[in-house]
Amino acid sequence: MTRPPTAAQRRVIDAADPVTGRLRGTESQLTALVKRGLAFRHPRPPHDHFLTPEGHRVRQGITQVPEPEGSVDAPASTGVFAARVGGEEAAADASPARRREVQSAWQGLLELRRMTNPGGDVDRPCGWERTHLVRAAALALEAAGHDPAGREGPGYRVRETPQPEAVAVHEPDGEALRACAATLEGAGWQVSEHREPRGGTRYLLASPRRT
Repeated sequence: MTRPPTAAQRRVIDAADPVTGRLRGTESQLTALVKRGLAFRHPRPPHDHFLTPEGHRVRQGITQVPEPEGSVDAPASTGVFAARVGGEEAAADASPARRREVQSAWQGLLELRRMTNPGGDVDRPCGWERTHLVRAAALALEAAGHDPAGREGPGYRVRETPQPEAVAVHEPDGEALRACAATLEGAGWQVSEHREPRGGTRYLLASPRRT
């Protein structure tokens, strides 16, 4: 189970600027929201606090609140928003409600880019994405309408790699793999195609673009 925000925290979230997600509250309230992953402190003066994508979803009443160390990769049964990385036990949800939830998460991420990237650049990944590579890449793919893999069968799978700031994207269908590459490139990722040493299966390596 996940804990709902306190009444005071909920008031701070509800009072956030509807466009920028800028927050006002006591230092302890804001710090608590940051620890729960619902807010972040802007790195540049005056160091205001803003809602994260998770915070935006909570404000809109779309999803429950994750625990401080909760993962977007958690199974959907936890009640926490889960970007589909592919290969989950639960069947993929293709309902209109899920599509709205994913699009809200993506719009929240674009807003996070605008607020944290120099010059408000929304065309390349932000710091949050660089520390949540699998989650960020999976969200970009799902928001663009790509189908995640189930336990078996076709669909994309996003996985960690030993390389710094790089994820692997697997998709058995060659055309679908190229479509994933185009989506990630459009979302500000550098993408290259490779073959696995054994079997020669093609896959993508994707890294957040810096410039």
